Amino acid sequence: MDSAFLITSFATLFVVIDPVGLTPVFIALTAGTDAAHRRAVAIRACLVALALLTLFAFFGEAVLGFIGISMPAFRIAGGILLFLTALDMLFERRTKRRAGQADEAEEDYPDPSVFPIAIPLIAGPGAIATMILLMGRAEGPAEMAGVLGIMTTCLAVVMTFFLSAGMIERLLGRIGITVVTRLLGMLLAALSVQFVLDGLRDFGFAGG
Repeated sequence: MDSAFLITSFATLFVVIDPVGLTPVFIALTAGTDAAHRRAVAIRACLVALALLTLFAFFGEAVLGFIGISMPAFRIAGGILLFLTALDMLFERRTKRRAGQADEAEEDYPDPSVFPIAIPLIAGPGAIATMILLMGRAEGPAEMAGVLGIMTTCLAVVMTFFLSAGMIERLLGRIGITVVTRLLGMLLAALSVQFVLDGLRDFGFAGG
């Protein structure tokens, strides 16, 4: 097994998934929920991302091709959906929907675990494409297993950061969370536009 390949694979996938950058987004998307709900969202999101990335690791673009979806189209769709989430964060629609829900049961909280946390924030087009490329470069079952192990490790790091979100939120305070939510709403909006532009460029409709 080539250790240099595995080290490079870990660095690449870690940067693409970006656990550190995802944590403030997770905090913003789960603000106002209790610890049990937040923990359930974190675990569910990571498990969904694990299943999706494993699926694409083995079957790659054939999965999208089978249902007639190209990777550029996947990027554009993910970008549009992410933009809608960014609008919620910017205009505090999520906060308004939660007004008066403090005494309601946990299951009444919005559940962002599958979208947008698992898809497209964790298992987005970048992570999917990276897994396809890494599995394509892996030589033999040992290196393929190594790539899957690296992917699992990266997702374990993501979950660790997510589970520490409550402590981070307490440090920031309510005003700090509001500021971070608005800022991340802007960044998510920009990221969603970049997804769309990447997809359009792949189709040949936008410049580099």
